[in-house]
Amino acid sequence: MSFFTDLAHQYIDGEWRPGKGSWDIIDFNPFDGEKLASIPVATADEVDQAYRAAERAQQAWADTNPYSRRAVLEKALHLVEEREPEISEAIVAELGGTRLKAAFELHLAKEFLRESIQLALRPAGQILPSPTEGKENRVYRVPVGVVGVISPFNFPFLLSLKSVAPALALGNAVVLKPHQNTPICGGTLLARIFEDAGLPAGLLNVVITDIAEIGDTLLEHPVPQVISFTGSDKVGRHVATVCATHLKRAVLELGGNSALIVLDDADVDYAVDAAVFSRYVHQGQVCMAANRILVDRAVEAEFTEKFVAKVASLTVGDPADPATRIGPLINSSQAESVSKLVDQTVAAGATALLHGRADGNLVSPSVLTGLAPDSPVLQQEIFGPVALLIPFDGEEEAVRIANDTPYGLSGAVHTGNIERGVRIGQRIHTGMIHINDGTVHDEPIVPFGGEKSSGLGRLNGDSMVEAFTTQKWISIQHGRSRFPF
Repeated sequence: MSFFTDLAHQYIDGEWRPGKGSWDIIDFNPFDGEKLASIPVATADEVDQAYRAAERAQQAWADTNPYSRRAVLEKALHLVEEREPEISEAIVAELGGTRLKAAFELHLAKEFLRESIQLALRPAGQILPSPTEGKENRVYRVPVGVVGVISPFNFPFLLSLKSVAPALALGNAVVLKPHQNTPICGGTLLARIFEDAGLPAGLLNVVITDIAEIGDTLLEHPVPQVISFTGSDKVGRHVATVCATHLKRAVLELGGNSALIVLDDADVDYAVDAAVFSRYVHQGQVCMAANRILVDRAVEAEFTEKFVAKVASLTVGDPADPATRIGPLINSSQAESVSKLVDQTVAAGATALLHGRADGNLVSPSVLTGLAPDSPVLQQEIFGPVALLIPFDGEEEAVRIANDTPYGLSGAVHTGNIERGVRIGQRIHTGMIHINDGTVHDEPIVPFGGEKSSGLGRLNGDSMVEAFTTQKWISIQHGRSRFPF
């Protein structure tokens, strides 16, 4: 496909060029195995070149009138809108996203670009009083300088853009490393859009590479002051450790094991709809997905019957078919891992109300119940189409089960009494929770992030200013200070 081969390059200092590594990253369509592109990997030296280019370009960009920076982002938004059909096709082909998922991702991407346009004008300074006579204290908001962004494969266009656009709007330069499985949608596609929008060379660099080639160069390099990482908690812990060693700021958006709680007074039909979407959107490859669905025993039978029936009706197949709801997992390793996990959990005593099977990278949905309280599957993130149904007796048990996880990203509570839901939501140790809704939500101005093993820091809205700028105190003595010697 020429769309992919045209973008199958490194993008460093405004130049499109092949990587100098001795091996290639192969970009496959996860549904049919078609080879989309072959990209020679970037070396550690090329990562250095990218960071040095960003460093050279950043100060002039920071000094640029913020209205001029805003104009570049406005042009980028227009280009995304104009190119939406081809971007949608790329999402379907490169990551196996369904038509519904591609539309969902592009809608959010445009919303986040609109917010980034406003962010260019957001940073505000302060003048603070001083106990010293004649002194004026000015506090400036300034860019951190260069930001390293590492994005995942599940929503690559959105989640790359979500850090790249605000960082640029606020006067920073960026080096972006997309996931190896989505180098185009998560990387060079953004580079092309911003290049065509008039972003000066060097401000956005994209390196397509792998830790096997560069080790921790992307994290340890002296130029970036902030690393924005979205991915698994295992890798996130490593990123945090390396950043701490080098005194860098890490913004980490990590995994989840969210609980969707259905109370005894919930609208069962509506809760079923919310739960099915929250668990199975993009084949369950979503950090906010409702891994665990907790149901009060008073409505367990009704909910379970309706939930299983709805899940069984989901069409599994070609993501390019508009009727498909469950497309392929990103690669064979993920498909095998999810299938093995289901088989192991059933062998350990769980009941499979639906037992999904793998056909290549397609994995049909599973619904498991009858899990032992100490079942390992309850403690982990399942990045696939597997739902765990867990009954409970009363609010106290629901809260205890919901909190019995090392994660704390999202969640939901379904109830006929909104304030009851809010009270329970306040007791769940999670960064985000939604009353009478699904667990999968992201909005441009609302703080997004998790507790416990689900991450560090927040993104979106004013949190972007906190993430990608720093404060500088400049004092002015209008009179004369008195010194003790």
